[in-house]
Formats: sequence, C-alpha cells, structure tokens
Amino acid sequence: MARSVVETIVGALVLVVAGVFVFYAFAKSDRSASDGYEIIARFGRIDGLKRGADVTLSGVKIGTVTSVDLDRKTYQAIVHMAVSSSVQVPVDTNAKIVAESLLGGMVIVLDPGGDKTMIKPGGEVANTQDAISFTELLAKFMFSGTGSK
Repeated sequence: MARSVVETIVGALVLVVAGVFVFYAFAKSDRSASDGYEIIARFGRIDGLKRGADVTLSGVKIGTVTSVDLDRKTYQAIVHMAVSSSVQVPVDTNAKIVAESLLGGMVIVLDPGGDKTMIKPGGEVANTQDAISFTELLAKFMFSGTGSK
C-alpha cells in the first residue's frame, strides 16, 4: 500500500511540473493580441513565406505575417501583415521578400519611402518585389556559360 501512495505522489508531482512548463511556455510565447493595424501587399511569388513570418523595417521587427491568400483573378499572392501601431508606413514603401538566412525562412522587409502620406489601416503596399528562389539562382549560376573561350 505504501508503494502505491509513493507512486501516486510521484505521478502527481510529474503532472505539476509538466503543467508549470506548459504555463511558462505560453507566458513567454509571442501570442499576445496585436495592438497594431493590418496592411496587405500583393506578390507574384512568395516562395517559403509563411504565416507568422517577421515583417521588418531597418532590421527591426515591426510586425508579422497574419495570413496569405490567393487572388483568384490575378493569381497573385495577397499577404496580410499586422504592423505595430507605433510605426507609420509611408504610401511609397517598398516591400520585398528575402531569405532570413541561408538555412532560415523568408521575411518581409519594408523599405520606407519619403512620402508624408501614411498607409491607412487596411491599406496596401503598392511597390513589391517577389521572392527570389535560392535554388533557381544557384542553378542559373551553375549552368550559365561564361561565354569566353
């Protein structure tokens, strides 16, 4: 009987420790509701860009990709981004999709323009540059001839 009580106590302790880890993980995760506003951008291709990817400006994370849709008429990818309310984005901003690193995923980099007018919530970044496929770039480099003999 004493062995069964000890096993029950140890099992309960394991469950409590697991619960503490789960609580800690949720507390430290970036799952808070966005206090910002949403903007969109249209791209011809978004190779590897996923929901939750960072949106950066001058190397600083200012938002995240909230969803990706397909425009069924133009066949362009529509990227929805949540941008921090403390950052105003000019209407002539350029958005481009770049690789975070050689092994990492894709991020959206915003290059602000000089216009005094800002994109309103729900607005669109008009100037975009599609993702460049690393494998296609590598294939072009490997299989292109130098042309000189």
